[in-house]
Amino acid sequence: MRQALRSLLAAGALIAGGAVVPLTLSSGTAQASSPNGGDVIANLFEWNWNSVAKECTNVLGPKGYGAVQVAPPQDSIRLNQTSHPWWEVYQPVGYDLNSRMGTEAQFQAMVTACHNAGVKVYSDVVLNHMAGSNQTSTDSYGGDSFSESSMNYAEVPYTSADFHSYPANCPNAGMVINDWNNQTQVQECDLLSLEDLSTESDDVRSKEAAYLNKLIGYGVDGFRVDAAKHINQADFANILSRLNNTVWGGRPYVVQEVFPGSSGNLAPAAFESNGSVIGFDYADNLKNQFTGNIANLKTFGSSWGLQPSSLEESMVTNHDTERDGSTLNYKNGATYNLATEFLLAWGYGTPQVYSSFNWNTSDDSPPADSSGFVTDTDCSNGWTCTDRAQGVANMVGWHNAAAGQSVANWYDDGANLIAFSRGSKAWITLNNGTSTQTRTFATGLAAGTYCDVIHGDYNAATGSCSGPTVTVDASGNATVSVAAKDAVALYATTTATPSASASASPSVSASASASPSASASASTSTSASPSASAGSVAETFTVSGAPTSAPLYLVGSVAGLGNWAPASAIPMAQSGSTWTTTVNLPQNTSIQYKYIEKDSAGNVTWEPGSNHSATTGSGASAGLTDSYNGSATTVAETFNETATTWYGQNVYVVGSIPALGSWNTANAVALSSANYPTWSATVNLPSNTAFSYKFIKKDPDGTVEWESGANRTATTGTAAATLSSSWNAASTTPVGVTFDETRTTVTGQNVYVVGSIDALGFWDTGKAVALSSSGYPVWSTTLSIAPNTSFEYKYLIKDASGNVTWESGSNRSYTTGASGSVTLNDSWK
Repeated sequence: MRQALRSLLAAGALIAGGAVVPLTLSSGTAQASSPNGGDVIANLFEWNWNSVAKECTNVLGPKGYGAVQVAPPQDSIRLNQTSHPWWEVYQPVGYDLNSRMGTEAQFQAMVTACHNAGVKVYSDVVLNHMAGSNQTSTDSYGGDSFSESSMNYAEVPYTSADFHSYPANCPNAGMVINDWNNQTQVQECDLLSLEDLSTESDDVRSKEAAYLNKLIGYGVDGFRVDAAKHINQADFANILSRLNNTVWGGRPYVVQEVFPGSSGNLAPAAFESNGSVIGFDYADNLKNQFTGNIANLKTFGSSWGLQPSSLEESMVTNHDTERDGSTLNYKNGATYNLATEFLLAWGYGTPQVYSSFNWNTSDDSPPADSSGFVTDTDCSNGWTCTDRAQGVANMVGWHNAAAGQSVANWYDDGANLIAFSRGSKAWITLNNGTSTQTRTFATGLAAGTYCDVIHGDYNAATGSCSGPTVTVDASGNATVSVAAKDAVALYATTTATPSASASASPSVSASASASPSASASASTSTSASPSASAGSVAETFTVSGAPTSAPLYLVGSVAGLGNWAPASAIPMAQSGSTWTTTVNLPQNTSIQYKYIEKDSAGNVTWEPGSNHSATTGSGASAGLTDSYNGSATTVAETFNETATTWYGQNVYVVGSIPALGSWNTANAVALSSANYPTWSATVNLPSNTAFSYKFIKKDPDGTVEWESGANRTATTGTAAATLSSSWNAASTTPVGVTFDETRTTVTGQNVYVVGSIDALGFWDTGKAVALSSSGYPVWSTTLSIAPNTSFEYKYLIKDASGNVTWESGSNRSYTTGASGSVTLNDSWK
């Protein structure tokens, strides 16, 4: 449902990361008459039908995804404005299939394409309600005729008799929900003014079942049921009983949106007789660990109070939670990818991998044309396609190979390095820390050489690996170094000779990222060199600008360069920041290689950026001269950003390299407001290095606002430089609303504000916002609220025992302006 509902309803090798693909899953199939047997769901949130079809064919099928979840396909309201929020598709106006995502014919073609790739299709469906009574638009994407004011939806058709009403069903005037623990109110009043259907009516049940059966007839295999908490369980069970089997046989898969926080018949467990539930509990807990200490995950599961594994659709995030900050999201960069890799490895529940569009404010539209129709997905511009990120996509194969295997061989360092196997089929280590870690692990795997598929792909046809490899010895042990915020994962014993190496660590960006490239040129050398045997060349490698803090080694894609194993890397001789070594290699051979540091403790640090590539010489000797990727020297880069803020906001810069936080907003660099409205900071960055960056604003309540548009890009030189720019304003920016409430209290009492919108907890006292008493008797807090937003609110007091006392009188109300800030000066009623 809408993002607003989240708070409302919730009361022997070094690898930068890797895994081995099982031979039977690595290449996929062009067509399939039956599903591929996988269970991982790719949630392609608000991708249009053409883009989903291509993703099934080119990515999901070949990588072993079992299903794709798609947006609600029915016609929906189109607001009378230039910007079209994503949640329009959750306000149906008819059950025909011409929608914001494409036509009915395109929907059918998408389902066919996904089935041909062996991928099931799960459709998001909205059964609880139609459009909002608070809307005035009568326009829709598919052209259906409707009127919210008269509750008339001609295409279905529905009339006012098909909806719940006051006082016949809902006990509250205005159809509002005042008590979120009262089943009658939650299931028979209007959710956020959305017109609530009488699902106890045989007429409504038959029409909704007909809609779902139409989707099943087109090949849809299951449903994600929006706002299922607001549909009586018996009503929904009756609708399900009317559904046909799917075209691939069996009953449709059902997963229900039931936010936790309520008890009794409104708790998630009370809905499990009708199907699975979305794992909000899983995602919330996962964020807590990956922003703290992942060693705790050793017991992660039902003992934590999670729903049963067989009924839990586990996830890292979805469209609601990524916007309210309760879970990780793509803006967490490498941490987000690492958590997704853990999700696929751990094996609890049915895992869902989330891919969607980038956003700056919670209502932002997906990339769309001027009429609001969603345009084709471009993963390099405006979208974050987590499903196809190499490590994540290849971990789907890891997950499939490990199916049915229990967790074993657990290791943790008590903090942020963990490792475990899934029986004897697969093994992974994850490093959520800030530095490279090297250990000898018990993997539980058979002896052999394993391919790193988080940073490379295993090709079963050629027996080659495009990334580093790991050797497991006869005892099942492997010595592995894993970089910060990265993973190493292995499965399905293979003996493969890698053809290329992966980069030492993934590049993560808010929308796109750049990494420096190294120059490598081959030239004939006449200098003295070791004699080469017939068919080989004495190749001299020279690299300048390299670090001098630890010995430097050379490692690469052929046996003479260690086959990417740091333990077999070639030591180099140092002269200042220039290092040299000569190695006998086969003539006229394409190679890839990198330079690594190894300290006295055996810790390995890989050269950043792309691999160096070259062809060895054809004579007795030759030379390759490189510049180290990311010179050891740094330059002072000054960032000047002109941006207006309201009191309490601050401006930061964050970017694609460690000195700029590696896209982690928690590590963003604060700018000084000494020359306001120009904010400035000087940061030491590696010289001759390309990077991407953006400016963000942080509000007092922790809200992060990204400037809009594409990432900024720059390349450092060899001297200090200044980058001056102005804030890229989004179409809308939050308004800073300060709540000042004058109220005397006694010891142990505190004042809170709660209200009708997400930022105010949607009347859930458990989510009420605490006010500060620093200006007592005035209690105060400042929140970021979307512009032009009408809301109601009240103040309440909580005592030390948790008892709640509401102020008296009617609700307070306010509407934010288009921008800026405002202070609401109130006194207790």
